[in-house]
Amino acid sequence: MGKTEVHALRGLSLEISPGVFVAIMGASGSGKSTLLNMIGCLDFPTKGKVYLKGKDISRMPESQLAQFRGKILGFVFQEFNLLPNLNATQNVMLPMIFQKVPSAERKEKAERLLELVGLKERINHQPSELSGGERQRVALARAFSNDPEVIIADEPTGNLDSVTGAKIMEFLTDFHKKQGKTMVVVTHDPKIANYAEETVSIKDGQIVENHLTAKEYLWKH
Repeated sequence: MGKTEVHALRGLSLEISPGVFVAIMGASGSGKSTLLNMIGCLDFPTKGKVYLKGKDISRMPESQLAQFRGKILGFVFQEFNLLPNLNATQNVMLPMIFQKVPSAERKEKAERLLELVGLKERINHQPSELSGGERQRVALARAFSNDPEVIIADEPTGNLDSVTGAKIMEFLTDFHKKQGKTMVVVTHDPKIANYAEETVSIKDGQIVENHLTAKEYLWKH
């Protein structure tokens, strides 16, 4: 920020186990999105290390990192980030192109994922022809297109009404339960955090609380 130095994260240490649904909570400016970007290999720390599957991704060359990221991680963004000139199927196919999945397989898998999120009748529609909730469901299908081990979602319901947001979280929870995916969701909404098994609260770039949600506590006991 010009000459002002801001420490987005300060001495933060966090371990996320495979197959866990984690919510990262905090007010605007707390550092939660920066943390998510570090976990997702989109930003790199000025100090410290970031390990994914035992590899220090903070020092990995960009060419190697892009392949690693494409295979291991799936992303869901608040702004959807769909390409406007592509239809729903083509948007879901896009990450598979970079992983060199054959064309026929890409199309079949994209259509199957769109059907899973309830968009069977909308596979040929462009983003401008879809509602906000439908666009986010396309984004969910895209996130799962390369069968990633980890799904990273930054305020996935931020641009949606409460009813539509709840449906999106139900889709995420369903994928997590049925496929054992690791879910990392950033949110400022306690209702969204309640879908998670573990909640990490951040303030001023540091973890101030890390606990199991009531749902996960009851399940473990």
